[in-house]
Amino acid sequence: MIKNDITTGEDIENLVNSFYSRARADETIGPVFNTIIGDNWSHHLPVMYQFWEMIAFGKQDYSGSPIGKHIAVDRKMPLTEAHYQRWLELWRRTVDDLFEGEKAEEVKKRAMLMIQLIELKVNTARGGKSLF
Repeated sequence: MIKNDITTGEDIENLVNSFYSRARADETIGPVFNTIIGDNWSHHLPVMYQFWEMIAFGKQDYSGSPIGKHIAVDRKMPLTEAHYQRWLELWRRTVDDLFEGEKAEEVKKRAMLMIQLIELKVNTARGGKSLF
């Protein structure tokens, strides 16, 4: 099967929807998403579309605070190394299942860097410090 690269907002929506479908069903990270987001996916998904369009295409519609959001999640449900690694594994697999090309590789690399930064800042916040 020939796969295309990520080139449009529709591609981002497909990627995000596919990823979260897997994430919600996953035994490691599903409980975090299902507890924190619950039934509020109609709000969360469009935010994620904007975030990943910013990452992939430089589009400037996103105005959230991913680090602050993850610190808040961690205070409700402590995030572990297993959560971060599983998230990254599912993200990479979803990208690879749907796309191939330069942009697909870029969003996988950017996801890895983002996860490392979020984990560092969440862990630092647990100690009462901030790196923002």
